[in-house]
Amino acid sequence: MAEVLRKEISLTTRAAWIVFARTLAFILSFALPLLLVRRLDQTAFGLYKQVFLIVGTAVNVLPLGFHMSAFYFLPRETERRGAVVFNILLFHLVVGGAACLAFVLRPGLISWLFPGSSELAAYAPALGLLLLLWVVSSFLEGIAMANQDTKTAMLFIVSMQLARTLLLLLAALTFASVPSLIYAAIIQGALQTIVLVVYLSLRFEGFGRSLDPSLMRAQLAYALPLGAAGFLYTMQMDLHNYFVSNRFDAAAFAIYAIGCFNLPLIHILSDSVGSVMIPRVAELQHRGERREIVVLISRMMRKLAAAYFAIYAFLIVMGREFIIVLFRAQYLASWPVFAINLAMIPLGIIATAYDPVIRAYPEQRFFVLRVRAALLGALSVVLWLWTERIGLVGVISCVVVTNLVERAVVAVRCGKVLGATRREIPLFKDVGKLACAALCAALATAFLRPFVVEAMPPFFALAVCGVWFTLIYLGAILLLGIVSPDERDGVARALLYLQRRTHWRRAEGDVV
Repeated sequence: MAEVLRKEISLTTRAAWIVFARTLAFILSFALPLLLVRRLDQTAFGLYKQVFLIVGTAVNVLPLGFHMSAFYFLPRETERRGAVVFNILLFHLVVGGAACLAFVLRPGLISWLFPGSSELAAYAPALGLLLLLWVVSSFLEGIAMANQDTKTAMLFIVSMQLARTLLLLLAALTFASVPSLIYAAIIQGALQTIVLVVYLSLRFEGFGRSLDPSLMRAQLAYALPLGAAGFLYTMQMDLHNYFVSNRFDAAAFAIYAIGCFNLPLIHILSDSVGSVMIPRVAELQHRGERREIVVLISRMMRKLAAAYFAIYAFLIVMGREFIIVLFRAQYLASWPVFAINLAMIPLGIIATAYDPVIRAYPEQRFFVLRVRAALLGALSVVLWLWTERIGLVGVISCVVVTNLVERAVVAVRCGKVLGATRREIPLFKDVGKLACAALCAALATAFLRPFVVEAMPPFFALAVCGVWFTLIYLGAILLLGIVSPDERDGVARALLYLQRRTHWRRAEGDVV
């Protein structure tokens, strides 16, 4: 029992460090879109979003999740660790190079994707180079985490995001043009690629000395089914952006892109929790402890729900002011899209919960693949036929419904795989209580909002309502008995430590 407790503490600590690093990266990157909407007009901002839509899709889709094989093979192939990471680098280089050649040889691809943004075709070769560099270096922090090198992963997360933000901000402040942002991103990609190669050379003995075809085949067999499911998921998440860009002009896409703005903090939490949940669930699956997996998932969902439900409920009430403060009043037209897109926040709890299970039970990969393929096909048909007719709100509604169906179906499947029954329902009672607490806080904030919005500017209204929401939410959590005795003790110990530290500092000051 003590060993299990130590492992859980270790996992929590590692997750906390990764969350801390990604939070810093979030703070560094969050300023970029806020500055760009003020430096670029609406059409130019739409062009910027289209360029980096292509880049983001390529980074997520082209590697097919191949770098995730490192989490499985590095602990098992102790004698061939260098070959494992070399295969990953080689795979990324091949798919990134293919994308680069496609845009260099066929610059008209951009005009085909975005008919209303034909001016981007002139920058197709630069975009191809950007794709190559970002795809090749995209697994830098992931390989450090797979190597259990948490501190180095933290350093990579923060430093690479710092370099990216500074370069893009410098380009925006100096030139305020889409081409300058592309060239700044190329420089950052080159720097990250150099760091990646140096890290692999130093930390993995035998890296780059020889190709291991048998190991490559094993990695492909493991990663490609999951990668194909990831490909379908990314297309499911990005496809609507391409249809909107294709059927509407860049200015309309700017409105839609703001509406689809996803809070980076949500991805920080889910990615950080997932990075430590995957190996832990895999270990429990290897030992056949299915009940412990369910318990672990319930604890993880409880922690995510505490943040996700609060963010969702608050933004449903204060979303208009949020948009005005962050993106200016000219983008307030994106509010209906934003309100519907917010539903992806609570749905993210389910996806983060079942993803480690799917990875720990490889035979389930093909089930997810079939579900996503069917849903992507249905979504593609709907968007192909009716994007212009249903408009921006209709498009985002289709996306949310598709994701809801997928998460429900896969969650039920994972429950059957783990042998979960009604006896496990009490493990998730706190998730329901947290939803009730968030609802109470949202209703109280909705009552206060008209008075505050009428009396003060949007920023101060957002701040006042945020404090009010937090107080009500925390009070509801205490009244509903969600906080466990261990958590109460932990808070008490932290407060006692801070109190003692304050006394020590005062005593030292008196001595001086």
